[in-house]
Amino acid sequence: MILQTRVGILGGGQLGKMLALSAGNWHLPIWILDEAGDFPAAPYATTFVKGDFRRYEDVYRFGQMADVITVEIEHVNTDALRQLEKEGKTVHPSPAQLELIKDKGLQKQFYAERGLPSAPFELYADEQAVKAAIDSGALPYPFVQKSRTAGYDGRGVAVISAAAEFGKLLPGPCVIEPLVDIDKELSVIVARNENGDISAFPVVSMDFNPDANLVEWLLCPAPIADSVAAEAEQLARRTIEAYGICGLLAVELFLTKSGELLINEVAPRPHNSGHHTIESCYTSQFEQHLRAVLNLPLGSTRMKTAAVMLNLLGEPGYAGPANYEGLETCLAMEGVNIHIYGKTHTKPFRKMGHVTVLGATLAEAMDKARQVKAVLRVTA
Repeated sequence: MILQTRVGILGGGQLGKMLALSAGNWHLPIWILDEAGDFPAAPYATTFVKGDFRRYEDVYRFGQMADVITVEIEHVNTDALRQLEKEGKTVHPSPAQLELIKDKGLQKQFYAERGLPSAPFELYADEQAVKAAIDSGALPYPFVQKSRTAGYDGRGVAVISAAAEFGKLLPGPCVIEPLVDIDKELSVIVARNENGDISAFPVVSMDFNPDANLVEWLLCPAPIADSVAAEAEQLARRTIEAYGICGLLAVELFLTKSGELLINEVAPRPHNSGHHTIESCYTSQFEQHLRAVLNLPLGSTRMKTAAVMLNLLGEPGYAGPANYEGLETCLAMEGVNIHIYGKTHTKPFRKMGHVTVLGATLAEAMDKARQVKAVLRVTA
């Protein structure tokens, strides 16, 4: 029976926790691999296995215990996953897809080869090569530098506008793009199963915290024209078909001031831009990911109501055991759904949870979300 399938998840952070909580509705056995039993997902797993998802032996041994293997983070040992796949294990996304996506340089080349719209780019070996290109006049200001690997949660991105900002250059292999004239940053979460069925969630728009480069506000539905929303959804569908991924793919997009849609980057797993779906859509992104990797019918992605999501970040200037100020005030507000990830220690801008605020209209949800933001703080 499909609901007796042992699903192994590499990673025990908040995404693993929310996957496990969703699986609980079906009493689906969830196995999780990560380094410590106090990680967010550990208490909600059917079986928690201590180990390092970057280490071949740990991933290989863990994979032998599961029927279907998936991830909540891209930066896992793909050599072990390749061996497990050879031995008949189902791995979604596949090791080849993970290797392609976790290297931003390979991602950009993939879009160029497949005719998928993205900003122009150049690849550089390291920051010294970038400086040489600037000195020769081949690379004009301003530009964006992205580390090819290991970037996440706002890390691994630098905006360089003048020579005085050389100190911000990131070390190692990188992608350089011109600074795009952005009107809005959008995201579409799309799912695909082994049958080739595809389903997309409504387009969301994202406003970023300028200090942490993390999502501060997420609005659903995105305040854009219906024609732009339809184009964004179709682009997300084309992208997941091009990759051939089974599971979720979060497709982050730039909408330029001239009305062009460009792929920024993708993530082959549940994503911060889909957390609101737990309360605001008929199927959450977490249930949809499980449906897709198990080749079940995909659920309805229709919205029940408008939603605004805000990330609950550690306050600047605080580090230590987490303290949640204003929690009771927010719990008393209708339509306010608080998700605390269970990380014991906070530090500046660390993701400690999220809040999804529902409303009859986007304006109503936004008004309540501002009230939440004014009182709910994570300190130490």
